[in-house]
Amino acid sequence: MLLCFSSIVKHVIIPSKKKEVLPMELRVLQYFLTVAREQSISAAAQALHLSQPTLSRQLKEMEEELGKTLFLRGNRKITLTEEGMILRKRAQEVMELLEKAQEEIACSTEIIAGNIHIGAGETEGIRPLIQAAHSLQKQYPLVHFHVVSGDKTTVLEELDHGLIDFALIFGEIDTSRYDFLPLPAVDAFGVLMPKDAPLAQKAVIAPQDLPPYPLITSRQMLRDDHLAHIFGNDAKNLTIAGTYNLLFNGSIMVEEGMGYAICFDNIIHISEDSPLCFRPLSVQVSPQMQLIWKKYQTFTKASQKFLETLRTFLSQ
Repeated sequence: MLLCFSSIVKHVIIPSKKKEVLPMELRVLQYFLTVAREQSISAAAQALHLSQPTLSRQLKEMEEELGKTLFLRGNRKITLTEEGMILRKRAQEVMELLEKAQEEIACSTEIIAGNIHIGAGETEGIRPLIQAAHSLQKQYPLVHFHVVSGDKTTVLEELDHGLIDFALIFGEIDTSRYDFLPLPAVDAFGVLMPKDAPLAQKAVIAPQDLPPYPLITSRQMLRDDHLAHIFGNDAKNLTIAGTYNLLFNGSIMVEEGMGYAICFDNIIHISEDSPLCFRPLSVQVSPQMQLIWKKYQTFTKASQKFLETLRTFLSQ
């Protein structure tokens, strides 16, 4: 699919160290990505149906064009240099964008079909989006949905790069860059802890209850100083023992005794058999949850239908 599309868009533009603009053929980027994946010239050449000398020459010309060494060539395998890792990340984005563009062009008929990518953190607030997606899929079975998990920074980066269509985020947004649809869901902050923990005897946890205990918080919460918004001056007295990106991993940390997790409710489902319990915080900060997309974004018919369906769900 990509190789066909590369005949339409034959080159990508790569800046060189001399700041002049150099064209790089898409097929060479594919060669590079295949070698990076296989970690072997011979295995990559076989996968690409090329001779080893031809592939080696193409890679050497790419390195000369960029003025950088992209591979460390060992006896058993090839690994990427720091510059090679940067190029791999950007080359993968280029290929994903081309695949997405090809798909959107192919689906630009009256048929409602295609893929919709939504970036979101862990939250019960995604439920109305899933309900709308399911409803739309019943009517248009050729529409497929993909949820990309990540924190706010990650999903905004993917949205800006065109890798996802929508992002579900909390808090303020730059309205000069994004359009948005407010969502009614409000997640409650609280503490995930073992059922036999001393604080589990309390129905509600106050900020002053936490300083004696090691705490585990999300990486984004720590990076964006959300603890100060929740706990105010008490935040400086907290003991942060670790961080998590996905709360499931954080819950394992809690189970193994590393600390109590500061998190949203309804993400880890607590059953009678679970060793954990959740207690809400007495101080609640409820940032607005919203679905956002790039301003002036041109939607596929599938994305337009999804947004219409979601608006209908929210108005009921």
